[in-house]
Amino acid sequence: MKITLSVLFITILLFYFQPASAQIDSSLLNSPAKKDTAKHTLSMDAIYNRPFKKLGSSSLSIGGYVESDVQYTNTSGITNGDQFQFRRFSLFVSSTIAPHIKFLSEIEYEDDPSGDAGEAAGPEFGVEYAALDIEFNPLLNLRGGMILNPIGGFNENHDGPKYEFTDRPIAMTQMLPDTWNNPGFGLYGKKYSGHWMYGYEAYVTGGFNDSIINNSQGKTFLPAAKSSITRFNTSASGEPLYTGKLSFGNDQIGEIGLSYMGGVYNTWRVEGAQVDNKRSVNVFDVNFNGTIPGLHTNIISEWAWIFVDIPPDYTPEYAHKQFGGFIDVVQPIIHGRILDWDNATVNIAVRGEYVDWNDGNFVATGQKMYNDLWSIMPAISFRPTPQTVLRLNYRRQTQNDITGNKIGAAIGPTAGLSFGLSTYF
Repeated sequence: MKITLSVLFITILLFYFQPASAQIDSSLLNSPAKKDTAKHTLSMDAIYNRPFKKLGSSSLSIGGYVESDVQYTNTSGITNGDQFQFRRFSLFVSSTIAPHIKFLSEIEYEDDPSGDAGEAAGPEFGVEYAALDIEFNPLLNLRGGMILNPIGGFNENHDGPKYEFTDRPIAMTQMLPDTWNNPGFGLYGKKYSGHWMYGYEAYVTGGFNDSIINNSQGKTFLPAAKSSITRFNTSASGEPLYTGKLSFGNDQIGEIGLSYMGGVYNTWRVEGAQVDNKRSVNVFDVNFNGTIPGLHTNIISEWAWIFVDIPPDYTPEYAHKQFGGFIDVVQPIIHGRILDWDNATVNIAVRGEYVDWNDGNFVATGQKMYNDLWSIMPAISFRPTPQTVLRLNYRRQTQNDITGNKIGAAIGPTAGLSFGLSTYF
């Protein structure tokens, strides 16, 4: 029923309104070779820094993106062959309701096996973002609705066409729960001073639940909370999840963000009676993105630390501490006219990833716990325009269980080849 209503809504929009010229803020969409350094932007601006088309004389603008790929992976000679995947289709609609009052929504179809590792039951279709912004002052804006918690940079800036890789970062999707959205309210603001820019975000939202330590993964797993069908109207703990971020940017150097997310996650009270101690989850995150002048080398990186209060009777597989992140390095090697495209770019890139779902030692023996993963992914991509990317990736991945034994087999890591495309429209 949700899909039917959404398709009807989209059809009405497309046939009733005639699109005018595109309104594109290209600062976050251009290839590194042509990045607009004169435009002051931070990761917090990503939800609006997308290509939109105005619908006739109305106040509405519309846009979206799509991504799809084919993958072949092999672990110690075991393979499922070629797998064709339609990852995502997103539609976003924005409206300037009145001066200093604007609304943005994103409706998304998603079926991504690299995301929450099977916690969700098949493809998902739903509202990813729907929030009203009211500006009182550039330093004081109110936002409310279904929002993206500003933990790190990737959760707010995750659109497929912006990246040279078919898969989203493992640490951000299988350790952190990106894309992590919740109903809530908060304040944000920005200030400019010469080449410098400063921003803050502070929100109270719904949050996690007991599934982060009671799930089919058999470990502490924050993405399991995404599968709860009640989390958009019911809080397991009855207490808010707090998320805050400070961003510092220089249009000639790059941006660094420091963020925190935390709160009580468990059902500690039932019908007014306390049934458990309050147990908290706390996440600390640092992210960076920037471009090396002259070389036009773009670097994007994010690392997170997770601390979870675990009941004392749980086994060591349920970690108190987790750590992981990624770094992307993208180097343009050809830029200019290619075939009929005047602003085409060929990039070479590499992504390094690390995740440790059990960071620490066994209490009984003092030996190191593993349950970790290393991955390196070289890539080559072709962008006929800044908004469209064709990308070829190769992944080499090694994963250990909690005692340090190789997962899959002892004779080799997982290797995979993928080709995909993604575009805004």
